[in-house]
Amino acid sequence: MRYAPILDRLATLGSAKWEVHYAAGRLAAAGRDVIDLTIGNPDVPAPEALVEGAAAAMRAGRTQYSTGRGEAHLRAALAARYAARAGREVTPDQVLCFPGTQTALYAVLMGLAEPGSEVLVGDPMYATYEAVIRAGGAVPVPVPLRPDLGFRLSAGDLAARVTPRSRVILLNTPHNPTGAVLAAADLAAIGEVARAHDLWIVSDEVYEELVFDGTPFASPFDRAELADRTVAVSSISKSHAAPGFRSGWAVSSADCADRLLPLSETMLFGNQPFIADMTAEAVAAPSAVAEGMRSRFAGRARYLADRLAQETALRVHRPEAGMFALVDVSATGMDDSAYAMDLLEATGVAVMPGTSFGDSLAGWVRVALTVDDARFRAAADRIVAHAAPPKARARA
Repeated sequence: MRYAPILDRLATLGSAKWEVHYAAGRLAAAGRDVIDLTIGNPDVPAPEALVEGAAAAMRAGRTQYSTGRGEAHLRAALAARYAARAGREVTPDQVLCFPGTQTALYAVLMGLAEPGSEVLVGDPMYATYEAVIRAGGAVPVPVPLRPDLGFRLSAGDLAARVTPRSRVILLNTPHNPTGAVLAAADLAAIGEVARAHDLWIVSDEVYEELVFDGTPFASPFDRAELADRTVAVSSISKSHAAPGFRSGWAVSSADCADRLLPLSETMLFGNQPFIADMTAEAVAAPSAVAEGMRSRFAGRARYLADRLAQETALRVHRPEAGMFALVDVSATGMDDSAYAMDLLEATGVAVMPGTSFGDSLAGWVRVALTVDDARFRAAADRIVAHAAPPKARARA
């Protein structure tokens, strides 16, 4: 039987990246004490008010079809939120609603990057980015995010990789997996590259509300000179600890939203009305859980960095935001995949190999900060013990 070429483009870009995560699940199912630090599930449940709001909406009959754009009151709430952030008018016709940031990214990139065109994206990158770019036949062009620059995208490195086939710059700020946050000056310089070469900017901002220690958040959408070439995508998955609700959106110019609408309608024809009701309530007020998550994730990152620096040859890159910390494990002599699997098998601690996020993270692993403090400290104990020389480990 014949298959479409998209399946060949995506064949190696799916679940293989999550091998350690799945192995951890199998060990846990077999009764092993596993501390899973692979994925970014929030460490608290969705706020009860949002759960009850969705349930009440379902009981009230809000289970019918929505529109391709999304429910009008949700788009109005999102427009008001982005208008307040940007300091200029943003209207509901600039908003499209999707089931999660991932779907929004897929639709936007399908609409902006034609087959054979290039999407410039920071390397390392979130594990699904290569696939979501290649799905429509576009080609990812990795731009190195250098540790000596705090893993922030350099406009000079970006400009050096622009070609006549370049169409889109895909940003992620705050960044997964590095926790880097682009400053306003970074975005101004990146914006100059975009304007000089007539490029779109797609900005994944799902970690906007998880920035640590007062570091300011900045978005290209908020810059007037970049607004018409920027599409900002986000969701309530991280900010409101509600990943399972699958409620996201894209905000752009009205013309861009109009052009993307038929694609959105072809894919899914709007998100669920009862989830739209809950999301409108969520985005109209500050998150009830984001501040606590920010504090806990930042504290766990500091704790891990201090423990490993004091007791091992492993080193942590301290994140500025998000749910993860990167650990340089090159001192072990193992590559990142071998280290992650050995750590899991030896200690029951599961972390993500850095190369799941791009070859530039060879020798690093990503550690989720999303288990409670007691379990996280237990995981740190096991990582420290595992890092001891083999003879010392045997004696322990």
